[in-house]
Amino acid sequence: MDSLISFHHQLEQHLQQETFVKLALGHYKGVDKDLKNIYIKVALIKKQPMLSFTYRFKTRDIVKNFTISEGLTAIEKELAEHGFRMATLFSTVENLIIEQNKKGEWRLRKEKATQLAVADLAHDRAKERKLQNPDKPYLQALRLTDASGKVFKNAQDKWKQINHYVDILSSMLNDLPTDKPIHVVDMGAGKGYLTFALYDYLRNVMQRDASVVGVEYRQDLVDLCNGIAQETQFDQLSFKQGTIEDYQSEKPINVLIALHACDTATDDAIYQGLQQKADLIVVAPCCHKQVRREMEAGKAKNELDFLLQHGIFLERQAEMLTDGLRALIMEYHGYQTKVFQFIADAHTPKNVLVVGVRKEVNAKRQAEILQKIKSSKAFFGIQQQHLETLTGLSAAV
Repeated sequence: MDSLISFHHQLEQHLQQETFVKLALGHYKGVDKDLKNIYIKVALIKKQPMLSFTYRFKTRDIVKNFTISEGLTAIEKELAEHGFRMATLFSTVENLIIEQNKKGEWRLRKEKATQLAVADLAHDRAKERKLQNPDKPYLQALRLTDASGKVFKNAQDKWKQINHYVDILSSMLNDLPTDKPIHVVDMGAGKGYLTFALYDYLRNVMQRDASVVGVEYRQDLVDLCNGIAQETQFDQLSFKQGTIEDYQSEKPINVLIALHACDTATDDAIYQGLQQKADLIVVAPCCHKQVRREMEAGKAKNELDFLLQHGIFLERQAEMLTDGLRALIMEYHGYQTKVFQFIADAHTPKNVLVVGVRKEVNAKRQAEILQKIKSSKAFFGIQQQHLETLTGLSAAV
C-alpha cells in the first residue's frame, strides 16, 4: 500500500508541476465485463484545467470530465476499489508504472520518459469532441470500418467529414439547456452516417438524455438504418419514412438538422424548426433554384446587373441571397444566426452552414428586418422567397 500512496503523491506532483502528459489504467478485473481501460488527460474546458477520463468499453467510449481534485479521488478509487490492477503515468520527466501482483501487493517502478512534451490543451480539447475511436459496431455496419476498426481507404473522406461535423456541433450542443431531454430530428438523413455519429456523441460522450429521429424519403435506407440501430442497441435512435415538408414529430423538437436538403426543402426544414421553437436549427443548404428563377425572371436593373449576365455569378449570387434571406427570417423569429463554412466531403461542393440559436427579438428589430427583406427583394428583382412565404412574411413586405 505504501507504493500506491507514493504513486498518488507523485501523480499529484506532476500535475502541479505541469509535467503530467497522460495516465492509462489497465489490467481491469472489476465487475463490468465490458470495461477495458481508462485513459486520462488534462483538458482545458471553459478556460479551466480538468481531468478528462475516457472509459474504453468493448463497443463504445464514454468521456467524463472532473476537476483536478475530483479526478485524483476517482483515480484512487479505480485502483484501490474498482478493479484496475495497473496504471502507467507518462510525464516529461519519467514514466511511472504501478502494478498489483497475484498476492495483492503493489509494486512501483520507474522508466525513462517516452513523452517529452505536454500536449497543447486547446488542441487536445478540440480533438476530444470528435469520435476518436473507429472501433464501433455501427461504423462497421455502415461499411466505414472493417472488423478490426480500421477505416476503409475509400471511406477516409466520409470519416473525416463525420468527425468535423460532430466537432462543429459539439460546442452548440454543450450550450443547450441541461434541465430537459434533447430530441433531435435530422431531416433528409440519407444512409445515416451523420445521424448515427450524432446519436453516439450525444448519448455516449456527452452523456445526455437524448433521442434522435432521422427522416428519409427512401424506404430502403430507412429499413437499413433501423436495422443497424436495433443491432447496435441504439434504442433511442429511429428512422422514419417521409418528406421534410410532411413530417410531423411525435414530441417537441429541440434540435433540427438538415444537411444538403435540396432547394426549398431547406426552407421546409427551417420552417419546421421555427414552428417547433427549436433551441437549435442547423442547415447546410443545397441548390438554390427557386430564387435563381426569380432573379432570371425579374431582371432587375441596377449598378450590379452586369454581374448577373454570367451564369456562374448568377448562381453564386442566388446562393448568397437565398441564405441571407433565410438568416434574416430566422432572426425575425428570435434566432441569433451564424453563417460559416462547413467542410463537406469531396463530392459535395455546397459547404455553407446556417445556424440559428433561439434567443429573443423586439418589435423594433423585427421592423428593421422586414425593411431589409423588402429592399433586398426589390434590388434583385425577386417576388418572394419560399421560407418567407411559409412563415407568412411575404404579406408583410
